[in-house]
Amino acid sequence: MSSQRSPLGEVLTELVLETFRFNGTVLEAGNRITKPHGLTSARWQVMGAIELAGTPLTVPQIARRMGLARQGVQRIVRDLSGLDMVNLTSNRDHKRAPLVSLSKEGIRVLEEINKAQAIWINELSEGLSERGVKQALKVVKAVRERSEEIESQQT
Repeated sequence: MSSQRSPLGEVLTELVLETFRFNGTVLEAGNRITKPHGLTSARWQVMGAIELAGTPLTVPQIARRMGLARQGVQRIVRDLSGLDMVNLTSNRDHKRAPLVSLSKEGIRVLEEINKAQAIWINELSEGLSERGVKQALKVVKAVRERSEEIESQQT
């Protein structure tokens, strides 16, 4: 393979850089939305993974589903447990990996955050076409999947 970027490689590099910038602005917005509840975007992301699963998860499962480092998720789960946002229960299949579920308070707070997120995302979506957003999603998902495929081949 050539060590020079192809024309498509140049455009994809621009997409990656824009994704980094986009991620920063989304995290800022997430921190603003979650701050009144004593949370951060990272804590919200972990709680959201549990909510999406609809069932208790272990820390490694949360990390895999969200593409995060296990140690980071472990720290966040410990913080969330201290805030009474999640419950940790023993896991009969793996004694060292407790199951993490949302507490009643966690569910309540997540509902409030989700309401605020809906207002923000609806405002953000004004002027965008649904077709364009779906196409962007398709491209970003394909790039992520291809990247994961390449990474798994190199490890």
